[in-house]
Amino acid sequence: MNQPARSSSRSSRSSRSSRSSRSSRPRIALLAALPFVLGLLADLTVYVTVRDQLPDRLARHFGADGEADGFVGHGGFLAMLVGMFVVLGAISAFLALRSDFATYRRGLRGLLAVVYATSAFLAWPLGASLLANRGTADGEAAVFPLWHLAVAAAVAALAAGAGAATARLVPLPDGRPPLGGNGQAGAGRIDLGRDEVAGWVRQTGSRLLSGTGIALAVAGVATLWLTDGGWVTPLSLFVPGILVAAFARACVTVDRRGLTVSSGLVPWPRIRLPLDRIERADTRRISAFADYGGWGYRIVPGRSGVIMRSGEALVVRRANGNDFAVTVDDSATAAALLNTLVDRESSSRDGRH
Repeated sequence: MNQPARSSSRSSRSSRSSRSSRSSRPRIALLAALPFVLGLLADLTVYVTVRDQLPDRLARHFGADGEADGFVGHGGFLAMLVGMFVVLGAISAFLALRSDFATYRRGLRGLLAVVYATSAFLAWPLGASLLANRGTADGEAAVFPLWHLAVAAAVAALAAGAGAATARLVPLPDGRPPLGGNGQAGAGRIDLGRDEVAGWVRQTGSRLLSGTGIALAVAGVATLWLTDGGWVTPLSLFVPGILVAAFARACVTVDRRGLTVSSGLVPWPRIRLPLDRIERADTRRISAFADYGGWGYRIVPGRSGVIMRSGEALVVRRANGNDFAVTVDDSATAAALLNTLVDRESSSRDGRH
């Protein structure tokens, strides 16, 4: 008699939590973008303050000896400054809105620590480079003491702590996100005859990785166009951007060979887990940042995976006790088929012995 009441209570709490999460999303996006707004304002303030003392050609890159080896005009510097902070701020806000950071605090705290540290580590050297140019007739005479990088790292560490603390400004629960259903939806089986053959294939991808890759590639082209510092910096942005975009999609296959995850565009590299190295498969709800520290191919103690987003994932317990996850839709079907094939493989081995 009491069970329906308890179920109703849980549903009510879940509904209130969902409404609270939705109402918190604008605040989460603001907190994620705020450090880049502050970093941009800080550097613009430095620029306005020392503008009359700056040469026409600014040193914007320095070698290991602190001597200037890359130059840019005022317009190019401002375009680079504004573009970088605006793009990073937009990406951070997008991450906060699209991930499970909006439903529990642990992931949000990690994200804010990273974005605040990143903004501080970028803003300090950029402001310091303007001060290095101050009073010189030409940017070539500017000298950038490398101790600024140590100071930037220290400031970034402090900013990370401040960013993590700001997560308390959002009314979210602590702990981990709930698993989908009872957490064991993928532990079922598919009714498959002994001689029947079955397979499951699904494409998965990440808009975040695609957008990041494209943004890096565009930034590389823009850097080449705006500066005269050579090819090193543009290529260091363009090449990683193309690679990130190329591997932003994956093809997930479950068949008699086991589980295979490969790039959606090229056949290699790929990951294959044979049936005899799999204990079981489940479907779970995961957070990319909190559970795996980010996106892409991730390795953390006790687990690894191809993490394209937060949300539904196929999670395989390997024979060595570690988990392998891949974020993909319809993971319950994939898990059920994989469990069926693992059982069949195990029965076949037992029969041979």
